[in-house]
Amino acid sequence: MRKNNPVILSLFCLLFCYTMTVTAQKQFALKSPDGKLEASISVGKTVGYSVSHDGDIMLAKSPVSMTLTDGSTFGINTKLSGSSVKTVNQIIDASIYKRNKIEDNYNELTLKFKGDYNIIFRAYNDGIAYRFVSTSKKPFVIENEQAEFNFPADQKVFVAYANKPETTPLEGQFSNSFEQPYHNIALSVWNKKRLGISPLVVEGAKGKKVCITEADLMNYPGMFLYPAETANGLKGVFAPYPKDTRQGGHNELQILVDSRESFIAKSDGPTNFPWRAVIVAEKDSELADSDMVYKLATPSQGDYSWVKPGKVAWDWWNDWNLYGVDFRAGINNETYKYYIDFASEYGIEYVILDEGWAVNKKADLFQVIPEINLPELVSYAKAKNVDLILWAGYHAFDRDLEKVCKHYSEMGIKGFKVDFMDRDDQIMVDFHRRAAEMGAKYKVLIDFHGTYKPTGLQRTYPNVINFEGVNGLEQLKWSGPELDQVTYDVTIPFIRQVAGPMDYTQGAMRNATKGNYKNVYNEAMSQGTRCRQLAEYIIFESPLNMLCDSPSNYMSEPECTEFIATVPTVWDNTISLNGEIGKYLSIARQKGDTWYVGVMTNWDARNMELDLSFLGEGSFKGEVFKDGINADRAARDYKKETIDIPSNKKLPVSMAPGGGYVIKITRK
Repeated sequence: MRKNNPVILSLFCLLFCYTMTVTAQKQFALKSPDGKLEASISVGKTVGYSVSHDGDIMLAKSPVSMTLTDGSTFGINTKLSGSSVKTVNQIIDASIYKRNKIEDNYNELTLKFKGDYNIIFRAYNDGIAYRFVSTSKKPFVIENEQAEFNFPADQKVFVAYANKPETTPLEGQFSNSFEQPYHNIALSVWNKKRLGISPLVVEGAKGKKVCITEADLMNYPGMFLYPAETANGLKGVFAPYPKDTRQGGHNELQILVDSRESFIAKSDGPTNFPWRAVIVAEKDSELADSDMVYKLATPSQGDYSWVKPGKVAWDWWNDWNLYGVDFRAGINNETYKYYIDFASEYGIEYVILDEGWAVNKKADLFQVIPEINLPELVSYAKAKNVDLILWAGYHAFDRDLEKVCKHYSEMGIKGFKVDFMDRDDQIMVDFHRRAAEMGAKYKVLIDFHGTYKPTGLQRTYPNVINFEGVNGLEQLKWSGPELDQVTYDVTIPFIRQVAGPMDYTQGAMRNATKGNYKNVYNEAMSQGTRCRQLAEYIIFESPLNMLCDSPSNYMSEPECTEFIATVPTVWDNTISLNGEIGKYLSIARQKGDTWYVGVMTNWDARNMELDLSFLGEGSFKGEVFKDGINADRAARDYKKETIDIPSNKKLPVSMAPGGGYVIKITRK
């Protein structure tokens, strides 16, 4: 019998152990603090990761990389030089948000590579995120980024396509207003002629959901999504850097892109690239209360105590349509004084002057129409304890950015609603940051319209008070019954609102059932019931919240107007009670000792039970607005009542088709 050579055996063991060590250095497992969520990361010729939740594969292995124009790469043919891990468990103070304290608990892995870059992975209890970080001190140009999201099967997805005609080539879809309803389709059925807008949600195992979005987008193009070359996969698509541009578009207020470069972004040196976030929810309702994007954003610096959230009496949706007055309503001082009087009477913080106060097609915010005297309106509003906000087209605002902010801030204007950017390439994303920064310098609020979804800029610059990027109520001025706004309303809290606040502009006093709705431009109406409109002030996150209808209509409806005017716009706490994407949702929000609960349903009448056990011990009463007995025929029908909360904290709720329910709860 042949004996083993102990020297050879020892050398074999050493070689085996060394091989296993090298292999282990290239395989990393990063778990969430609660241990349920895990990212498995592989580093070799390429870098890839997968995500599982309690053993269920939520994301199959997905490669990540960046390619530079000089031929170098991040994440390809890698040379790992080191790694480090850390755990963070802290509380974020958030004064302009849906809760004032955010638990920020995650495990982090930093992979360091030769070639002046790192990749950072984070694992939260509700998601996985990663970002590239360049440590190069030299300028460089990014040709493209590989951000893939591969799924284990042909799963269903909720996707909103870029709102361009299907005949528009993909490269023509980079310029769009980011406003579209959702399609719930299998990944394999994705319309290959359309780019998808992020965030989007993919249905996973056992009813779990995966939301794909991004955060901390500061100077880099935003991420669209499109089918990957692999089956059941999606990939990030990024608008190339603009090359040839010209003034044009809506009233000459836009900068249109005629051609683009062969690269997507430029960098002047060390750069933190955006986070790619994979948010995982066991229940749909968890998506409606996600903090992931806010937590990933860069914290603010400086004092923002001057930022004042609140409500806004809005002119444009109701087409300046006043009645019972002795002057000709329109874009003039008499009309705006009436809006100011209304706002003052109900304690509404702001009145906005939307498009029309500056001379049309001049893209010059210093040319004011003769019917408007801004200093006079500012003085009148101040005496009534109301502040003014001005609408501004993008190019008119950007061409004189500091001059505009300085001039109107000194006049007493408190903010700008900036509109018609309609792009998220690097130049436009950088504009958002510059506008936020300049607004902060002169203490003016910025409300971005005609823009992409939020990515956390409101945390970095808290004077950025709201964002559109949503198919809001304005659509009902011109869209017919083919637009199902009611279903959209109970879809966006689980998808678009995951990214951040929405300037949806609710508050219609003309309300229509499914069969009675029609679009009337200057006397617009909502789809669904009156109580649905009230519930949207609770369910939709919106620190600067419009009252879209005419003051004349509101003053004819004092009960509803009083509720709208007094419901808070920022909160101490939020609890998503229950819900299902596209079907129904209930959310509770707390301000001080008072809780507000909003509920909405789709076009199905719905009976449900609210679990109010979060109230704790004690006796409570509630002020209720609920659909009236005839709300299925006359959508404006509602009933207001005061009730005692049942001792078991189980509250039955009934809603009409397209209905809603609100309750304001206080301790007895």
